[in-house]
Amino acid sequence: MPCPTDPPTALCDLMPAMTRLARHLTGNRDQAQDLCQEVLLKLWARLQAGHEVEDLRAYAMAALRNQYRQQLREIVPATELNEVDEPVAPIVFATLAVHDLEEAIADLPTPQARLIRLVAEGETSPIRLAEIVDCPVGTVMSRLARARAKLRAKVGLGENSPTADLL
Repeated sequence: MPCPTDPPTALCDLMPAMTRLARHLTGNRDQAQDLCQEVLLKLWARLQAGHEVEDLRAYAMAALRNQYRQQLREIVPATELNEVDEPVAPIVFATLAVHDLEEAIADLPTPQARLIRLVAEGETSPIRLAEIVDCPVGTVMSRLARARAKLRAKVGLGENSPTADLL
C-alpha cells in the first residue's frame, strides 16, 4: 500500500506491524489490507486535524483491534437469547468423573480416604486436619500426598497432567 505524498514517516513505519496484526486477526490477506487502510486513513485524518498522539504505535494497534471488533459486530449483530436458545451445559461427563473419583476415594486406605474427604469438604489447613484426625502434621501431609498420587493413578491423570494439581 503506497504512502500518501506527504505522510508522517511514523505512519509508513507502522504499516508492516499493522499488516501483521491485521493478518493475524482476520486470517485473510485481502481483509487485512482493507482493515489496515481503514485504520491508517482514520489515523491520518486524526493527525491532520491536529490531535496529539503520545505513542503512535500503541494507538495504531489499539485502533486496528477496535476497528476489527467493530467490523465483527456489524457482521454478526447481537441477538437476544430466548429461553429455548439458552445453552445447557452437559453435566453427564462431570457426573461420571465425580462418580469415578468417589469410587477411587473409596478404594483408598481408611486414613487417607478420611483426609481426602475432609479436604474435599473444604478443610485445607494441615494443622486443623492434624487436630481432626489426631496425628502429627507431617503424617497428614504424607498421607495426603500418597492419597493424591493413588487417586491420580486410579483416574488416569499423570503427574504432569493439567488437572493433576486438583488432586
